Amino acid sequence: MTFKLYAPTLEGARVRLEPLDRRHAPDLAVAAEVDRGSYAFTMVPRADEVEPYLDRLLAMAATGRLAPFAQIDRSTGRAVGVTSYWEPRFWLDEDTLSAIEVGFTWLAGDVQGTGFNTESKLLLFGHAFEEWKVVRVDLKTDARNQRSRAAIAKAGATFEGVLRNWSRSWAPGEDGRYRDSAIFSITDAEWPQVRARLLERLGR
Repeated sequence: MTFKLYAPTLEGARVRLEPLDRRHAPDLAVAAEVDRGSYAFTMVPRADEVEPYLDRLLAMAATGRLAPFAQIDRSTGRAVGVTSYWEPRFWLDEDTLSAIEVGFTWLAGDVQGTGFNTESKLLLFGHAFEEWKVVRVDLKTDARNQRSRAAIAKAGATFEGVLRNWSRSWAPGEDGRYRDSAIFSITDAEWPQVRARLLERLGR
């Protein structure tokens, strides 16, 4: 049976990741407008763009290339952002997922810097390495996005280089232009150390 990418429900102490659905639209419309100061290089819809944004992600999910999640704050029950598994790769056979990317991620301004992202990454990486047995998880960001690059490195990923003209730019005013992407990775051999590091950060 060929592996099919999906978004499982993943539970942490503060975070619940659940399959993205149109019912999350009202919460995400609020979350996207809390504080947009950190979104200079990230695709985050305005409140009135959330419905078509969800349509695009769910259409991509139907192709098997994307598995999007709503990021739920368990203390309030509200959706405060989105993240995804993305670009599954099968290097041995169609039944063996070899590598996956974590991307299409954003969080409301009021939960950034609170440990929410750390726990979310712990859940996503853990499922990929421990359940799907991947050998590699990728993360990419606009090469100019120093804040995102620092956060990815802090999560324990290794910087591998910059891929030039790798994808379209999501920066405001750059429609139709390309961006250079900074690529990071975690391998299966590194996962136990990265897991311990993330748990230590959450423990603080």
